[in-house]
Amino acid sequence: MTDQTTTAPTAPATTAPTAPATTAPTAAPTDRRVITNPATLHDPTPFGYSHAVSAPGELVFIAGQYASDPGGAPVPGDFAAQVELSFDRLGRALEGVGLGFEHVVRLGSYIVDHDLAKLEVLGEALHAHFGERLPAQTLSGVATLALPGMLFEVDAVAVRPGA
Repeated sequence: MTDQTTTAPTAPATTAPTAPATTAPTAAPTDRRVITNPATLHDPTPFGYSHAVSAPGELVFIAGQYASDPGGAPVPGDFAAQVELSFDRLGRALEGVGLGFEHVVRLGSYIVDHDLAKLEVLGEALHAHFGERLPAQTLSGVATLALPGMLFEVDAVAVRPGA
């Protein structure tokens, strides 16, 4: 595998540390993330993340989002439904600060009673929302989350592009 460094059209050029870079599909004009997957590490993209992501600008921290009703109570449902609703809530939080999924550089994902079937569901959701320009991510399997009935939670770090 060669290093895979992808940049958006407006991002500064970078040089891969050990091998020529490969460019992924064109990103949105507001996507200034530089995504790097070094050849010395496995290809993480089938698992829904990238090894390293950087971007110029102001950091914006998004609190954990979960499948919730308008009052904040967990919405009952199966794991896949909770993942989709959690990403919907993440999108709304990003929109609230004038950003979108293309600005996310890091995710933290928390899965109750994690297993490979749930990993597959999460991977599909990540590719649906991020395409091939995946953020860095840490996934934690947990025994429980903050409120009864929660099966999934996701938090994010995004970057507001500088002027």
